[in-house]
Amino acid sequence: MDKTFVLNSHNNRSKIVLENSNTHFGFQSVSKIDKTRKVYEIFHSVAWRYDIMNDLMSLGLHRLWKLFVINQAYIRPGMKILDIAGGTGDLAKIFAKKVGSTGEVWLTDINDAMLYIGRDRLINSGIIIPVVACDAEYLPFPSKYFDRVCVAFGLRNMTNKDVALQELTRVLKLGGKALILDFSKIVKFLSPIYDWYSFNILPFLGRKIVNDESSYRYLAESIRVHPNQTILANMMLDAGLRRVRYFNMSGGIVALHEGVKLF
Repeated sequence: MDKTFVLNSHNNRSKIVLENSNTHFGFQSVSKIDKTRKVYEIFHSVAWRYDIMNDLMSLGLHRLWKLFVINQAYIRPGMKILDIAGGTGDLAKIFAKKVGSTGEVWLTDINDAMLYIGRDRLINSGIIIPVVACDAEYLPFPSKYFDRVCVAFGLRNMTNKDVALQELTRVLKLGGKALILDFSKIVKFLSPIYDWYSFNILPFLGRKIVNDESSYRYLAESIRVHPNQTILANMMLDAGLRRVRYFNMSGGIVALHEGVKLF
């Protein structure tokens, strides 16, 4: 596959962002530049055991959540798919099989350590697809290029979520679908149990498995400050998507949001 894309004015900036303003990094307030750096450092630290930790933390449920995304994507041979923050490539692998030799799947992530692992695993599976290190807020792709754009557990870590949503909407074809899977607002009666698990078990697993307790404490905190189901749905509408809806899974531990580009 030989594709060359030239950055255009949309990639330079569709919205001016004040980099010296503050944002959330878990429960901390940090500059936007610092958040981008800190998130990069977290995933660089945990990349080598990222998938093992996902299995342990979710008791394997993350595989079922992602399977639901695949089913909702309704992918057909020949489609063009963009996997944003795709990391180790587990979704990209399935996407590639579904689009076949006539389609395209692009695996992107801002973190090169995650991409190296994803690229190598795909190659070991006999799957060769383009792998691009890029920021979701500055996507190096033409407008109206992709049939599907997927972000699984990545939006929560982005510094300017509104800008990222605008960018993924820009690169969607008319009639194309965006799918965003992430942690969300759990039902109220499960909240005490979930909080105890998040702030005790997750850091413990991080310390024992990857020798990095702080990264998994950040994970628990970042979930609490991430937009809930309704707020995220409205953000997608503001970005230009329509027919926005969401599906709660496991009592709202995660939610899949989807929207369609109509104009």
